Amino acid sequence: MKRREWMQKGGAAAVAALADVYVKKPYWPETRLDCAFQLSVITDEITQDFAHALEVASKEFGLAYVELRGLWNKNIVALDEKEVTDARKLLAQLDLKVTDIASPLFKVDWPGAPISKYSPKGSSYGANYSFAQQDEVLERAIAMANAFQTKKVRMFDFWRLENDKPYRDAMDSKLCDAAEKAAKKDIVLLLENEYECNTATAPEAARTLSQVTAKNFFLNWDPANAAKLGDKAFPEGYALLPKNRIGHMHLKDVKRNADGTFDWECMGRGIIGYEAQFRAMMRDGYRGTMSLETHWNGAGNMEESSRQSMAGTKVLLRKAGALK
Repeated sequence: MKRREWMQKGGAAAVAALADVYVKKPYWPETRLDCAFQLSVITDEITQDFAHALEVASKEFGLAYVELRGLWNKNIVALDEKEVTDARKLLAQLDLKVTDIASPLFKVDWPGAPISKYSPKGSSYGANYSFAQQDEVLERAIAMANAFQTKKVRMFDFWRLENDKPYRDAMDSKLCDAAEKAAKKDIVLLLENEYECNTATAPEAARTLSQVTAKNFFLNWDPANAAKLGDKAFPEGYALLPKNRIGHMHLKDVKRNADGTFDWECMGRGIIGYEAQFRAMMRDGYRGTMSLETHWNGAGNMEESSRQSMAGTKVLLRKAGALK
């Protein structure tokens, strides 16, 4: 699909213009949390029914924030003008703010490199864009950030290679280029350490941050993604990270199987020491956004699994002194 056709289909200009006319309806549930962090949930981890996901997030979980990735079985960067308008109205009705746009930016194979074993044959979270389309993906993500009144866009470091060294300098250059383009639009990029991508572990995250030094380039710290590859995410991994470069956090847990492999687990039932992690982040001055990214589906469906994982998250936050 040509660039102009793809952008027009998404209505990026119209979507961005909507930010000028956004009016929120005052609404504060009595159960809204008093948390040291800006606690959130990725809505499609509850359900693709966006209205219902927001009801659960606000009225059951007591949240003031949500993270947007998939709505109505469409990736956030693929929403059209009407869908954006509808989504904004639903958010306004519950006075929910958006932490960040969980875009699929750079979840692609690096050109000229071997195809990654993690590269999906179809779409991933409703996204199936080529490397050549990544500039448009960035533009769309920025348009969505403007429409949903957030400055943050989540991104990745390309599908994981067995050996990324021959391509590493070029990859870093591409990340720097994206940060430069985003900075011109006053947008912060959040690089998620994703176990299926080249920046996955804490040491890899520290390395990438040392090479991409743009002031608007931060880490989306995900301890479970690091642990999924056997990394000791906390305290060893966290100790390696520049604390002033953490711009967002994802919360999910993992368990180690008898054969040494790892599976997702309910928050608080896995191997990651989140209570101590939360204490460390408060000690280090972090008061920013963090989102439950359930992934675990052990309760039979995603809504109930997210409900149990949010309950586990709150227990950990309270033990850490971060939640009243």
